Amino acid sequence: MAPGAMSRWTRSLSEARPASYWLDDPGRPDPEPALTGAETCDLLVVGGGYSGLWTALIAKERDPARDVVLVEGREVGWAASGRNGGFCAASLTHGLPNGLTRWPDEIHKLEELGARNLDAIEETVARHSIDCDFERSGEIDVATEPYQAWELKDWYEEIRAKGLADGIEYLDADAVREQVNSPTFQAGLYDRRGVAMLHPARLAWGLKRACLGLGVRVYEHTPALTLKPYGTGMAVRTPYGRIRARAVALGTNVFPSLVRRVRSYTVPVYDYALMTEPLTADQLASIGWKNRQGLGDSANQFHYFRLSADNRILWGGYDAVYPYGGRVRAEYDDRPETYAKLAGHFFTCFPQLEGVRFTHAWGGAIDTCSRFSAFFGTAYTGKVAYAAGYTGLGVGATRFGAEVMLDLLAGERTELTELEMVRRKPLPFPPEPFAWTGIALTKWSLARADARGGRRNLWLRTMDRLGLGFDS
Repeated sequence: MAPGAMSRWTRSLSEARPASYWLDDPGRPDPEPALTGAETCDLLVVGGGYSGLWTALIAKERDPARDVVLVEGREVGWAASGRNGGFCAASLTHGLPNGLTRWPDEIHKLEELGARNLDAIEETVARHSIDCDFERSGEIDVATEPYQAWELKDWYEEIRAKGLADGIEYLDADAVREQVNSPTFQAGLYDRRGVAMLHPARLAWGLKRACLGLGVRVYEHTPALTLKPYGTGMAVRTPYGRIRARAVALGTNVFPSLVRRVRSYTVPVYDYALMTEPLTADQLASIGWKNRQGLGDSANQFHYFRLSADNRILWGGYDAVYPYGGRVRAEYDDRPETYAKLAGHFFTCFPQLEGVRFTHAWGGAIDTCSRFSAFFGTAYTGKVAYAAGYTGLGVGATRFGAEVMLDLLAGERTELTELEMVRRKPLPFPPEPFAWTGIALTKWSLARADARGGRRNLWLRTMDRLGLGFDS
């Protein structure tokens, strides 16, 4: 990359605020007061992101008489739920390739459950009048290298033969550029119904409002500090109070679990994104994008990008940064060297948009597990349930995870609790320095594979055989 090009591209970042565009919203609701004193309830939900919000809402919808409390350490939606790309996918398995590799015998069932889950999210958004710019516009996986185009074509033929290609269309270079015009696009797979675009923070705020409307007691700025048995139930201590509950659902995801043995199953990986200023009519016409799909490229180190309701482009991904020791810290949310890299990639994809400025640049932590999709379990003789490890595709899958947690707490065998995906856990990550070394070697190998026509080295092939890996 020429120095002149770099300075030209980085000038586009000169006015970018280091804050999530989604959270920088004048409609952001005031937080609920913190808990002071003692509370009792039937169900305590810990965590005010999507996972906890869906759990509280569905618990009340299943049983309106159930007494439900939700506590959030900061403000509802402030972490991953307010920083992601707003891709709400039907997939429960972090994409069909991952699901087919890990659960081939139940992949058709998992795909069916995922489609039902996305339909239920759309129905909930409508029923509770959640203003989150929900658009069932689909997503295109695009190839930007010849080998990726061949792989997409082969993959399409494979899933069509297995009866898994319903609603999915293969696009050649001309067809994909007819949808979105980039000189880098060489092919695409268009999933027309399996993904919705939405405003992620407004979804979280709308779910909070719906929970309050159904009688859930929500306490913000109330971190859960300890979890211990208390009589026939559980007790959670907070800075200014205590809650006794018959059952507890943990939706803490990337943050250290209150069940200590669960902590080794996830590591935090930091992801970063840019948001442009609104495009003019001429700028929008220069790239097409009439159908407003989400897009993601097919490299190992991939980008995801989409239009906002006011025709900005969100451009994120590529770098995935694991901090040594797995610490989650606010200082990692801002990374100018990644923003510069992303800006260069953006203008390579859309050279016709040169001169566009970025208004926001931000990062956040994703809870990653070794199988890339959520895992589930119980603790304290079934009185505590947890779900974690969504690896960046939690906007939709967290609703499914909420149903799993509630089924597990009910102690009943259900369609969900009988799934192999629910019954089995991923392999845990090793302690340091082995976790950092393994992740760093995997990231280097993935970048090398992208530069060598997709050829995977011995390390990646070994990780594939072990069912491990690291997805950027």
